[in-house]
Amino acid sequence: MIEAASTRRPFVAEPTLTVALSKGRILTETLPLLAAAGIVPDEDPAVSRRLILGTSSPGVRLLIVRPTDVPAYVLHGGADVGVTGKDVLAEQEQAILYEPLDLGIGRCRLMLAGREGLEPSRAQPRVATKYVASTRAFFAARGQQVDVIKLYGSMELAPLVGLADWIVDLVDTGNTLRANGLAPLETVMEVSARLVVNPASWKTKHAAVRRLVADLAAAVERQGARA
Repeated sequence: MIEAASTRRPFVAEPTLTVALSKGRILTETLPLLAAAGIVPDEDPAVSRRLILGTSSPGVRLLIVRPTDVPAYVLHGGADVGVTGKDVLAEQEQAILYEPLDLGIGRCRLMLAGREGLEPSRAQPRVATKYVASTRAFFAARGQQVDVIKLYGSMELAPLVGLADWIVDLVDTGNTLRANGLAPLETVMEVSARLVVNPASWKTKHAAVRRLVADLAAAVERQGARA
């Protein structure tokens, strides 16, 4: 369990802030930043089966949800603020959320990948991805028409069986691409985790939200200085 810094002053009990956190890697990297802001879950999210967790700060509770669900919880008021990747946010074409802070964690790249040196066999190439909006925007900016095929996993398989010429997917080390005979070709987007805020909460809980943003910004700056 991560311990909060003893020098942090506790949040006031009201108004209560609900923070939606992404499961997985982003959650692991977000917890130290929250701890630096005086917010520590009362149970370890990695082992607890509870999806709503109290914290060391009486005015803050945590929701543990899928990364793709964070924008929906924040947009529709299930949470006041949330943490999720820029790749997820870019797919929410109509979501109106405030995005006041890049947390600098969960870094990776959304990449165009395919068989190196192999040109598409179709006049209008096929691209397999679950990041449909980002992929369409990327090719539209280049003035290139493509057919986008939405898949939910095993993207690397698509070029191998002729389903697609290219894929667009998140790349960290690139090991999975290489293992399947593919190579990164172009960067579609640099990705990191962002703090997002519900517009109504920004107004009605302004002081509490602004303080959370400021404390997390300070934690991000300290983390960057140590890197």
